[in-house]
Amino acid sequence: MGLYELAILGEPSPDQRNQVRDTLAELVAPFNLIIGTEIVLYDAASVPSTPSHTAFAAVYFSGPKQAEAVMARQLLSMGVPVIPVPPVGGKFTDLPAGLQGANGMALRSEDPELVELASALLECVGLLRKQRRAFVSYRRTESRNAAAQIHDLLAGKAFDVFLDTHDIRPGDPFQEVLWHRLCDSDVMVMLDTDTYFSSSWTRQELARARAKDIQVLRVVWPGRSPDVRTSLAETVYLGAGDLKGTDGPIADAIADKIVLEVESLRSRAIAARYRAITGKFSAELDVMGATIEGIGAHRAIGVRLIDGKRLWAYPVVGIPTAEIFNDIADKALRARHADKLILIYDHVGISDQWSAHLKWLDENIATVRAIKAREAAWDLGRYA
Repeated sequence: MGLYELAILGEPSPDQRNQVRDTLAELVAPFNLIIGTEIVLYDAASVPSTPSHTAFAAVYFSGPKQAEAVMARQLLSMGVPVIPVPPVGGKFTDLPAGLQGANGMALRSEDPELVELASALLECVGLLRKQRRAFVSYRRTESRNAAAQIHDLLAGKAFDVFLDTHDIRPGDPFQEVLWHRLCDSDVMVMLDTDTYFSSSWTRQELARARAKDIQVLRVVWPGRSPDVRTSLAETVYLGAGDLKGTDGPIADAIADKIVLEVESLRSRAIAARYRAITGKFSAELDVMGATIEGIGAHRAIGVRLIDGKRLWAYPVVGIPTAEIFNDIADKALRARHADKLILIYDHVGISDQWSAHLKWLDENIATVRAIKAREAAWDLGRYA
């Protein structure tokens, strides 16, 4: 039994089965998790009859025999998330009866490494957050059409994408909303045009993305030279024929590549932000003499306070919401974490309005308490 359990069912080809495993291994490596130890992969012969209380999800590859469909339906009936995959070239109506109600995922030729499927499995078990958020940083005068194109393509892949011309309502404080949305993003798509670094706003966006451990995908316009300020960014270079106009849109094949690269970067982004939050929290625990006793399912941290009291801390990447409070309470129940529950988050950059909302949630929801990672020693004093 591992912290996370995944099953590959149905009729995948040997290549598909191996590719799912390899891509999962690549995506979880930034979390210092290993397939076969913390993450267990089952096939039909090894799936436990009763899934454990740890995080469990399955993918079902449909085929002409509809093999193992009964097992997939049983898992669904027990509340296990199952992602049905129709045959290549097939339709969702070709799925076995009882599985058509679950939201499936068609495999795409543009994604031979099955990054989208592997990411969806990790979302189902809570290793990757279900909120899929990206931020587009660009100069309107040079890349407006490309920015709108990337926004729409990512939105079509269930990303909540921030683009300043689309996502700030009239009357809202422009800069406060922009920084708030940046803080809740996993990946920043930087459209690196000739005058990108001439603007103080785009320079600030890049600097603050780095400060929040947000991964940067640099899309480089033709003829641009390398810049030391983007030396750590993942990069997609555009050739002379990859732009349909000076400000875009980008050629379809390259645009699809950018979207897949954003998907792939998510796991590294979330892992980096998770490490940053837990590192700050651990330092605060040292200050107050508390100790970490171990890591449980859903990345929960078991903490023993100096007076012997025990609690479970759930680090949250991005901006907490009421839905996340409820999700933590539900995960703690399933993982049998009966002690005091706290939510740990990084408050830097969150808007004043949302900070007031979080204060209200904390005062009115007794099951889970929210604590700022950088102020944990002070806030945990209430439990001393």
